[in-house]
Amino acid sequence: MAFIYYGQGVSSLYRDFVERLMSQLALRGTEITHQEIGDASSRMDVRHIGEEGRMEITVDRENVRVSYTVNRERKEVKKGIAGAITGAGIGGLLGGILRGDRDVGDIVGGAIGGAAAGGAYGAYDGYESSREERTAFAEVLAQAVRDVEDELQSIIEGQEEAREALRERGRQKREEDLARTEELRELLEELYGDLLAVQEEVELAAAEGQDVRKSRARTDRAETLYLEAEAALEEGNHAIVKAKTKAARAMVDGARDVLENAGDE
Repeated sequence: MAFIYYGQGVSSLYRDFVERLMSQLALRGTEITHQEIGDASSRMDVRHIGEEGRMEITVDRENVRVSYTVNRERKEVKKGIAGAITGAGIGGLLGGILRGDRDVGDIVGGAIGGAAAGGAYGAYDGYESSREERTAFAEVLAQAVRDVEDELQSIIEGQEEAREALRERGRQKREEDLARTEELRELLEELYGDLLAVQEEVELAAAEGQDVRKSRARTDRAETLYLEAEAALEEGNHAIVKAKTKAARAMVDGARDVLENAGDE
């Protein structure tokens, strides 16, 4: 009979599950041998307080399946033979041997085969004894599986909380970036409006015969800086946008000052 337990929702940490389960069982006095550890399936022999068996740990969708099968064959056979001989009667067995009427192997075989009641009792007694030991280890295994599941669930929850915190920080950063982008876009729009106004003033001054070479050089440079700042904004380079906008603003203000000074002369 196989005992089957599941570690719920921990298959993503399968290797960790196997290592932790082996450690838990070892701490509970279990000897583990012949380990065959894989990425999705592992097998090993276990021995606990005289009980021996085979354990298999496999991935089952999002869960981890732990299957344990007890090897009780030797114990049942020994007790079955003892019960069979008892059922046949020790006196009859010895009498047959002393008379020499049959081979010893035949006498023992006949005793086992003929004493159904005794044999059945012995086999049943062996089964019951083995079942009790399996139940004890099954409880140990079940508790170990639960403990490991709890540990890994805590780790998974912690990882999910960390991922959620990262997602939240990402959302906050995106919101901050959007707000900053909108703020810089408004600054660029304001700059562009002032640039157009100064360019119109330069053209009017030129029409009036004023020397506008210095002021036009500044407005031309301001326009170049504005276009570069606009391109940086599309790329999300806020630092460049801010620097270009500040420089373009200085050019616009400088062009206006030159015009005003020229008009006073």
